[in-house]
Amino acid sequence: MNKNEIHILLVDDDRQNSLLLIRFLELEGYSVTYASDGAAAWEMYNRQHPDLILLDVNMPVMNGFELAQKIRETDSEVFLFFLTDRTEKADRLKGFHLKGNDYIPKPFYPEELIARIDERFENRKVDVQCRYMIGKTLFDSQNSTVTYDGITRNLSARQTDILVLLSRSAGILVTRDEILNQVWGDISYTNSMSLNVQITYLRHILAPDNTINIVSVKKKGYILQIP
Repeated sequence: MNKNEIHILLVDDDRQNSLLLIRFLELEGYSVTYASDGAAAWEMYNRQHPDLILLDVNMPVMNGFELAQKIRETDSEVFLFFLTDRTEKADRLKGFHLKGNDYIPKPFYPEELIARIDERFENRKVDVQCRYMIGKTLFDSQNSTVTYDGITRNLSARQTDILVLLSRSAGILVTRDEILNQVWGDISYTNSMSLNVQITYLRHILAPDNTINIVSVKKKGYILQIP
């Protein structure tokens, strides 16, 4: 997918800074539309079906978390990036629980945002395989689900990305730095703590299939052990 084929919806009530960001994104070749609140964005999302939504959290009418929840009820494909000055751990975790693909604190450099966007769409382009048999569990990365013994469980976007990396290298160590760089974009302490949380959630979700084990290798990374 070329940049001029990628449609971005920017949702932020800070119009002045949004116009500057739109100009920067358009210079990079992206197609961008703008909404100043969550309710307007919801209408535009249903009309336009964007590929990526850049989403502020603190907005009138409908905030970013509320909008993300409505979108994720029916759409697991669109990329959601939270762009916000709400940087508390609870807020970041809520963003991830809502299956956000990235959580970028304000202020940020536009070049950093572009790099993260480029990486996401490059990963989507090369991610040909989307279904993996891990143990007795079917992992569908496209739909962010795992199915075992007829029961399907949903994964967050972060959990999906982590499990893809582990599944592709089943039985082989995947380093923490590799996971952090691929899934979060950097190896900061905060992201490292979030990785620990996501691994715990994955173990719980995969627990019904006792043939699967995510093994921690201290200070190095993780190994997905399957028969």
